[in-house]
Amino acid sequence: MAKPKNEYVNREISWLHFNDRVLQESADKNVPLIERLRFLGIFSNNLDEFFKVRYATVKRIVDAGKSGKSVLGGQVAKDLLEEITRIVIKQQAKSLAILTKIEREFATENIFIIDETKVSEKQAPFIKDYFLRKVNPQLTTIILNNLREFPLLKDTAAYLAVRMVLNREIGTFLRKRNEVQYALIEIPKGIDRFVVLPEEDGKNYIIILDDVIRYCLDSIFTMFEYQDISAHMIKITRDAELDIDNDLSKSFIQKISSSVEGRKVSNPVRFVYDKRIKIDTLRFLKEKMDIEETDSVIPGGRYHNRRDYMGFPSLGRTDLLYDKIDPLPIKGLSLEGSIFEKIGQKDYLQYAPYHTFAYVIKFLKEAALDPFVKSIKITVYRLAKNSQVAAALVNAVKNGKEVIVQIELQARFDEQANIKYANNLQKEGIKLIFGVPGLKVHSKICLVEREEGNTVKRYGFISTGNFNESTAKIYTDYTLFTAHDGILKELDKVFGFFETTYKINKYKHLVVSPHYTKNKFSKLIDDEIANAVNGKDALIQIKMNSFTSYKMVDKLYEASRAGVKVQLIIRGICCLVPGVEGMSDNIEVISVVDKFLEHPRLFIFGNAGNPKVYISSADWMTRNLDYRVEVGCPIYDEGVKQELIDTFEISWKDNVKARVFSKVQDNAYKDDDKPLVRSQFATYDYYLKKLEE
Repeated sequence: MAKPKNEYVNREISWLHFNDRVLQESADKNVPLIERLRFLGIFSNNLDEFFKVRYATVKRIVDAGKSGKSVLGGQVAKDLLEEITRIVIKQQAKSLAILTKIEREFATENIFIIDETKVSEKQAPFIKDYFLRKVNPQLTTIILNNLREFPLLKDTAAYLAVRMVLNREIGTFLRKRNEVQYALIEIPKGIDRFVVLPEEDGKNYIIILDDVIRYCLDSIFTMFEYQDISAHMIKITRDAELDIDNDLSKSFIQKISSSVEGRKVSNPVRFVYDKRIKIDTLRFLKEKMDIEETDSVIPGGRYHNRRDYMGFPSLGRTDLLYDKIDPLPIKGLSLEGSIFEKIGQKDYLQYAPYHTFAYVIKFLKEAALDPFVKSIKITVYRLAKNSQVAAALVNAVKNGKEVIVQIELQARFDEQANIKYANNLQKEGIKLIFGVPGLKVHSKICLVEREEGNTVKRYGFISTGNFNESTAKIYTDYTLFTAHDGILKELDKVFGFFETTYKINKYKHLVVSPHYTKNKFSKLIDDEIANAVNGKDALIQIKMNSFTSYKMVDKLYEASRAGVKVQLIIRGICCLVPGVEGMSDNIEVISVVDKFLEHPRLFIFGNAGNPKVYISSADWMTRNLDYRVEVGCPIYDEGVKQELIDTFEISWKDNVKARVFSKVQDNAYKDDDKPLVRSQFATYDYYLKKLEE
């Protein structure tokens, strides 16, 4: 049978559809009002990263004079850039309309976001004083007209482009009457974007920092006599790809540090401006900044860097925020007593943020103090700003343990933080491993070796997410604590591979990229196909962040044609097209976007009634399958296996926050006649009930 023409969704377009689901949250009246504004911030932050990475990658293909069809799912790179810009312009307009509605709803709650034109007589002294004391000392203001070189604008920093029409000659600055003078003011990052004004008659007033500056333009440009002045916001986004040099005299840390510095002068890929800016000002800026035809030029609203809305003040209005949940304990696993003793008896599953992340910290702290523990090995991809994980590792080395940390210096946008941690950990005597040439290490694993009698007993944990106690409050992730000797011996092989990269290990239990993940999961899919062909029940259930590997998409199409029932929960990008006759009839795909960020990777294969279940650090993306070190783990404990199956089923039944993937890609909410299930809330209730059993 011939394949349909549109057998894949382009990954960049699919990502934009994901970000539109985030935008839907900001418009959803079931979401508390301040949280809706914060979702607008998440939408904006996501878009910044998209242009830094994905748009920049496609632009590099165009700049190299290539079509890119082979890597872009058949789409021509130049056409794709134009399509992205069209979609983003529509989404930006949609986001501005949502923002206007939110501000109107704020007014009904006696919260008013004012601009410089609405400052009252009572508010004026406070704003001027705030400007003079806090803002003005941190302002960088540049007069542009007579500069030989245009200043280098910082990536995603926000600037006010000032246009002044002068009404007379002023010293040596100008020789023409009514000459237009241009300037740039950088919005300082060290000050809260939202300035809370004194409360009046039970009403809250907030003015955005940009408007504080606009209100006080006279104070900045006192030396100019102008008949008209205006200030409109602009920003650029730069290519964030790291260009790592091959200088053999430099250490890997030095190379990454140099590459991160290089981002500051990398090529711009997006230029966003206030659509009300004067035409001559826009023309002047684009010319001076060398904005190219392939750069995405986006007319926007009055305010940019709306990612700052993620930090919008709560104003003490808990009624306009999500209720805080208290993370639960894991049934049967106390934070008192020995965690190793408990894990030695059975496996335990931590599902953050429903469970407290404190178990990971407890595990590491106990290892640091236990006199029988001889070594700790762990991978690090992203750590919290003040990491308890790092503190526990330092504590361990001070107690004489051998501590080996594989730290990934190329973790996107965390490079500087990881370089700082690497230097600090190294100073404390911890042995560091800096990845594998040509591969990122994205696995989330930890192994402890403990002397027990005349033998060495191993304990460890394998996770789907980072060992970061800050993001563990927001990201949903599974962590398996185990003392299974077969699994942990193979975990030791993975750490051995970090240091002896030419040695390719064989694994009976673990599913390890880049050598085995694709083949292992393909074999598991083949087993389900065989079951379907032989008239047995055949089922595949998968939960991932993103799904972009065309080879694995084709494999699921093959399963669908054989009659295998396939259920996918994909939060972000999905290049598979479900529900196409003769290709994907038996495949359903949903996405859940809600209070928490869905982050687990879970794989369930029906196996004719005896399910095989795996968790993994790897999505089914080409980078995860072929260019990263990832670790997946089978689940052998029947209780843990059932938990994972149960939590998948809860997510699959979501008909409040689930969106359905379809050929039309319209992000329609799942709508059925079954009782309402909001899966994240239902999952918390599931674990609450387990404690009561």
